[in-house]
Amino acid sequence: MASTSTPSHCPIQGIVPKSKSSFSLSNAKTLLFPIRNNPSIPHKSIHFKFPKSSLHAESSTSQKYNEDFMDEELDKIRRLQNGSDVRGVALDGEKGRPVDLTPPAVEAIAESFGEWVINGIKKENGDEFMENVKVSLGRDPRISGPSLSVAILAGLARAGCLVFDMGLATTPACFMSTLLPPFSYDASIMMTASHLPYTRNGLKFFTKKGGLTSTDVEEICDKAARKFANRLTKVSTLLKTPPTKVDFMSAYSKHLRDIIKERINHPDDYESPLQGFQVPYIF
Repeated sequence: MASTSTPSHCPIQGIVPKSKSSFSLSNAKTLLFPIRNNPSIPHKSIHFKFPKSSLHAESSTSQKYNEDFMDEELDKIRRLQNGSDVRGVALDGEKGRPVDLTPPAVEAIAESFGEWVINGIKKENGDEFMENVKVSLGRDPRISGPSLSVAILAGLARAGCLVFDMGLATTPACFMSTLLPPFSYDASIMMTASHLPYTRNGLKFFTKKGGLTSTDVEEICDKAARKFANRLTKVSTLLKTPPTKVDFMSAYSKHLRDIIKERINHPDDYESPLQGFQVPYIF
């Protein structure tokens, strides 16, 4: 009895030619790539089913609506730029002015600032770039500060920065936190709106070189606008690395006191040379 095992030279398992002489390259092609109108080879119809959603063609009207919506969302962030700062309405209470400095907005701005700082350090240091870029955050006593702080810290952490929460601070203190050892952060953000009403708030940005220019802030806000428009999600308050609480203001205050005492060099009261004077406290 002839063996029914498949010959080793047969290209398709389970299909055996009648004899070696009858099997040729043309036969192999016919077996491997059957011709549709060959009556000797049975065919089974194959039907493909596509979900209706995959066949939906977006109308020009809805596409135009989406483009207008995205442009509007982009402008929400870009309008927050105020020269070299970011300013906006953080609380309800102003007629005709909706709240636009929201946690998602400041998170996107802080993330873009963190990326801007990291990219700047990479350009300066090249292969010697050190990871763990450190950024501090200070704020004034505005009641919108705590909720916006969470968003800023989340944005900086998302960019890959180590974040340090200084709590209540002054604008000069935030800049000095980039220079004064042992802190010497790579950058800092001060959250304040200076003399504006309590409903407002804003951001000031610093590196070791000083405050950012309006061109720098425009670049940061433009990147943040795209993040904000594409994301449109709630701010995540879960940080892989929680911010480190630091008492920078005590060190900064001592630094200022030492400078004042040294410069005045009061002959009778060296430790309290400004006693009896009124010293304004400015954020």
